[in-house]
Amino acid sequence: MEDKDVKRVVKDRYGRVAREAGSCCSSSTCCGTAKPQEIAKKIGYSEEELEIAPAGSNLGLGCGNPIALASIREGETVLDLGSGAGFDCFLAAERVGPRGRVIGVDMTGEMVEKARANAVASGYENVEFRIGEIERLPVDDESVDLVISNCVINLVPDKKAAFDEAYRVLRSGGRLVVSDIVLRGELPDLIRESVEAYVECVSGAAAKDDYLASMRSAGFAEVKVMDEAPFSLDCVASDPTGRAALDGLQDEDLRGVEGRIASIKVIAFKPGRA
Repeated sequence: MEDKDVKRVVKDRYGRVAREAGSCCSSSTCCGTAKPQEIAKKIGYSEEELEIAPAGSNLGLGCGNPIALASIREGETVLDLGSGAGFDCFLAAERVGPRGRVIGVDMTGEMVEKARANAVASGYENVEFRIGEIERLPVDDESVDLVISNCVINLVPDKKAAFDEAYRVLRSGGRLVVSDIVLRGELPDLIRESVEAYVECVSGAAAKDDYLASMRSAGFAEVKVMDEAPFSLDCVASDPTGRAALDGLQDEDLRGVEGRIASIKVIAFKPGRA
């Protein structure tokens, strides 16, 4: 399937998620029928963060908490790649304060509409949401201090382009903090070629070394994996689309696949003086 077709399927799927306000993509525990609040706790968000975020912004879509590693400072400009309904954007907005600014970019119109509605309903004036693809960001050169992303770059066919764009929009000394899914080994063809698995954050994932190499190739320095944990296929199997992705695999195959997938949290810097 061509990249444009994959993007269309991903956009359609996440548009449906925005309309139905639910999904499951967690890093190390089974989501099952857990609510977004419970999923967020399992992947690293605090009670305080969950209370701060506007109702309806947390859809349970992440695989970690990039905000926890970002050391966000008051007055900074933060960009969220694949911002969804705005959950991480609103948490960042609390930290940058009224002198700071947060920009969320998402290619799914329904997500952007939901995020904008959440911002208006909760009175956030330092957050804006833009429709766009993260391989071609609608953001000016060297205009942000921090780029964050949460379980999104694995969905992008051209990950190097995504990191190139993140590098372009960062100021010198700026930082990139991502939570994402990577591979520790080859996946069976049935999974690797499945679009259903792609939108479940599995078959679109890159090998860990390749993922980190794409960051360095874009120009990032001091690339460091801050945390790594196994990714549980129970979370994929709890979703109807995810079950379709796993059809045809025997139990021993599933166990082998699960050991080849990990959730990582990575921080990197654009060289120069902040």
